[in-house]
Amino acid sequence: MAGRGRVRGSGVPGLCLLLAGLFLVGCGGRPATDTSRTEVQRVLDRRAAAVLHHDADAYAATGARADYARLRTVPLAAWSYRVTSVRRDGDALTAGAELSYRIRDYDSAPVTVARTLRLARDAGGRWGVISERPAQKAAEQLWDQGAVTVVRGEHSLVLGTGQSAATLRAFADLADDAVPSVSAAWGTDWAGHVVVLVPKSLDGMAALLGSPASSYRGIAAVTTGETGGGADGRKRFPADRVVVNPDAYALLGALGRQVVLTHETTHVATRAHTDAATPLWLSEGYADWVGYRDSGRTPRQVATELQGAVTGGRLPAVLPTDADFGFSGDPDRLARAYEGGWLACRMIAERWGEVKLDAFYRAVGAHQERAGAVEGALRSVLGVSLPRFTADWQAYLRAQLG
Repeated sequence: MAGRGRVRGSGVPGLCLLLAGLFLVGCGGRPATDTSRTEVQRVLDRRAAAVLHHDADAYAATGARADYARLRTVPLAAWSYRVTSVRRDGDALTAGAELSYRIRDYDSAPVTVARTLRLARDAGGRWGVISERPAQKAAEQLWDQGAVTVVRGEHSLVLGTGQSAATLRAFADLADDAVPSVSAAWGTDWAGHVVVLVPKSLDGMAALLGSPASSYRGIAAVTTGETGGGADGRKRFPADRVVVNPDAYALLGALGRQVVLTHETTHVATRAHTDAATPLWLSEGYADWVGYRDSGRTPRQVATELQGAVTGGRLPAVLPTDADFGFSGDPDRLARAYEGGWLACRMIAERWGEVKLDAFYRAVGAHQERAGAVEGALRSVLGVSLPRFTADWQAYLRAQLG
C-alpha cells in the first residue's frame, strides 16, 4: 500500500474464528447440512446473475434488494460468490462467502473479498438473503457505504459515495492529466488508466482500507491493489485502486491535488516492478519525482521539513528507512522521509538521466528480495556503491537545501 499527500498541521486484517472454516462447532449455532450449503450457493448464483444482467426483479427474488440499488451503477464485468461456510441458527442461516468481482475495462483479474450473509426462508420455504456485509476484519466495499455515483474520464473511472457528480468530475479531470504525465516519465508498459474511489469522509476511506481512521488522518490518498501472477511468471497487480481521503484532500491547493493524483497514479504504473525488494524511499520518492516533474517547484519550495533539518545541522546519516514512512507516527518525520526519497530520485535523474532512474527502479524490483537489491542496482545501473551514493545524496541535500 502506498500513500501521499500529507496536509500541514495534521497527524497522519478466539477460538471461534479459528473454527470458522469448520462451521463454528462449539461457538453457537450448529453445522448446516450439505443440502443447505448447496441451496445457499444456488441462491447466491441467482443473485450474482441478477447483478450482472441489471435485473432488479430477479435480484429481489433472492432476498433483500437494498444492496442492488447501491451498486447498480458500477460497471461490472464479473460478479460471483463461492460459499465457504454455512451455519444454521434457528430458522436462519449465516453463510461465509468469497465475493469475486471485476470492473469492466479496468480490472484484468477479479478482486476477491470475504463476506458474511444472513439468510432466512420465505413463505414458500425458499432461502433468501436478509443482509450482506464484510466478513469480520475484512474491508468494506464502496457500495457498503451508500449508493455509488460513477464518473468516467478519458483515462479514469471515478466511483464515489456521498459526493456530487461535479466533485467526482474534478477528480476525473485530475486523473486524466496524471495518466499521460506518468506515461511520459515511466513509459507506456502499464494499463494507462486508473480507478479512483472517493468515499464521503476519512472514516469511509479507513473502512475501505480495513484500518483505523487514525492511520490516515492527514494523508490525502493511498493506492492499494490486489496481487496476482501470470503463467509467464510476471508479477501483476490487476485491480489497483486510488482511495481518496476527502477530508485531507480538501485542504490542498490546486498543485497539491494534482501532485497527489499523479503520485498515486505512478504507483499504479510501477506496481508490476515494485515488490519486497523495493525500499519505500525509492517507491515513494519516485512517485513524488513524477508528481513534481513538470511543476517547476524547487527543493526549497517542496522539501520544507528536510530543509529545516539540514539548516539546523541535522543532516540525515542514511537514506530514509521504511519505518520513517509510518502513517501514524511523527508527521514531520514522515514529511522528511518523503522529501528525502524525492531528492534521491531527483539527484539520479539530474546526474545520470531519467532513463537511468527508470532502469534503476526496475533493477531493484527485479531482485525480488530486499537484501542486496539496492546495492546491486546501484552498481549495475549507476556504477556506484551504496556508501558513495549516500554521501552524494547528503552533498545534494546540502547544495539544494542548505
